[in-house]
Amino acid sequence: MTVFNQYRGLRREIYILFFGRIVTNLGSMIWPVMTMILSQKLGLSAAEISYFFVGSSIIMLPASLIGGKLADKVNKKWMIVICDCVSIVCFYISAAIPLGIGTIVLFVVGGVFQSMEYPSYDALFADLSMTKDRERAYSLMYLGGNLGLVLSPTIAGILFKDYLWLSFLISGSSIAISTVLIAFLIKDVTPVEDTSEEAEYQEKKDGLSVFGVLRENPMILLYLLCGTLYSAAYGQYNFIMPLDMAAVHGDTGAVIFGTVSSLNCITVVLFTPLITKLFVKMRDTSKMLMGRALIFAGYLIFLLLLGFIPGYYFAMLVFTWGEIFTTIAEGPYVSTRVPASHRGRINAFMTVAYTAVTGGIDIAVGQFYDRAGSTWTWTLILGVTALSAAATILLRSLDKKAYPKLYR
Repeated sequence: MTVFNQYRGLRREIYILFFGRIVTNLGSMIWPVMTMILSQKLGLSAAEISYFFVGSSIIMLPASLIGGKLADKVNKKWMIVICDCVSIVCFYISAAIPLGIGTIVLFVVGGVFQSMEYPSYDALFADLSMTKDRERAYSLMYLGGNLGLVLSPTIAGILFKDYLWLSFLISGSSIAISTVLIAFLIKDVTPVEDTSEEAEYQEKKDGLSVFGVLRENPMILLYLLCGTLYSAAYGQYNFIMPLDMAAVHGDTGAVIFGTVSSLNCITVVLFTPLITKLFVKMRDTSKMLMGRALIFAGYLIFLLLLGFIPGYYFAMLVFTWGEIFTTIAEGPYVSTRVPASHRGRINAFMTVAYTAVTGGIDIAVGQFYDRAGSTWTWTLILGVTALSAAATILLRSLDKKAYPKLYR
């Protein structure tokens, strides 16, 4: 239990958000099998599926920008609660009607409001934690999300064939429980007062625009380049992997991918506290680089062992280690380098950037997969991952000069 002791001493509200994230993700059963719903239930090709994901992302862009703006202006708690209520209604209706394009549209609308609340959720974790505690807070948030996801992909795979409607119902109910927890148990969302030297870069600048903040912090733009390339490569685990498994293993591909996704969550639960503890002195930029390298290795293993089912689980283990290193570094990196008055808008801006780059690469990957097949597609994905790692090396070398007080 020693590794879990590191999470003591945080504000009460952070623990409530942690439990809320667990409950919400217990019902996250649709997105893990969305590729298979579109391909096997609705008969879409890989290219058409890529257009769906890109189209969904484009629809969510205004929501992210509006959500980021509101996160810096209104009460973040009630922003989360209101958006959740709309999502719950959409998911319940999706469960009640026959599966078709209308069902998927409703689910996407629910996802739009989930996107709108994300900047508030992320900024709230930063507001409620001291700079020195920031990595522990984000690590706990990430851990909570994956505790909830441990079983949901496997259950989604089991329900996929005959009881898919139940996955929509469970998703809505889980978000409803989380919403009640947040609405009634979180009383105080007043940001902490941090007077440490490290907090100097987070001083509020209410009169400055987002682009003004970015001009003052050019490292954030370089970080965005690293992150967008990483995000584009990372997302293929939920796109090309299930397509490959369905192509090689037929109807059992959904169950296999569900269990592989569950292993991803189990690995996060088991290793996030351990990695956070063991690598507490490693700089966040070095953690990002380690994450990129492990993601590259995981994808390479999957490609080399395609068709060999035990190999999928080994690839996912390595992939997930990379995901952990990246996730526990990225939230603290941004929140310690931008003004507290702009956290919501900067998070929203990054979401837009990620979506734009990821969308373009998804379209290319979908078309490439249909025309050239799995091997060449994975070669493209590995190339994007390597570019992200190269950009992170540059970021690591320049960041110390830009933010010297964070390295003392």
